[in-house]
Amino acid sequence: MMSRGDEIVSAARGWLGTPYRHQASCKGAGCDCLGLLRGLWREVLGAEPEAVPAYSMDWSEPAGDEQLWRAAARHLRAKPLGDEAPGDVLLFRMRVQGVAKHLGVAAQVGAQATFIHAYSGHGVVESPLTPPWRRRIVARFEFP
Repeated sequence: MMSRGDEIVSAARGWLGTPYRHQASCKGAGCDCLGLLRGLWREVLGAEPEAVPAYSMDWSEPAGDEQLWRAAARHLRAKPLGDEAPGDVLLFRMRVQGVAKHLGVAAQVGAQATFIHAYSGHGVVESPLTPPWRRRIVARFEFP
């Protein structure tokens, strides 16, 4: 039997190549990083736990509001940053003074770590979890 983390990674790899579309969440048609997570939730767990209000590209940056982090904490299980496992949801702060507003899914862990994310200009890709990406991780969660 496949672990929940392996199930999440397998489902996420099914989204590879999906174009980047702000606020979308449709495999093959388009999604952003939150839309990828929403789609994985529907695919693996069922109905989404709450409706997502419209959001801008700058997310909640002007107010400095950690809205995405709070939403993740409501529906996912927080984990220590060093407790890496496939299928973990990674929350990134893209700028030192900015709010955390990018999400990805850990695919491989260890020396050859990778993560799957919807990235503007690239769509859904599996990227190496390089030191510059690792430094941006501010929280780690797992699906319930």
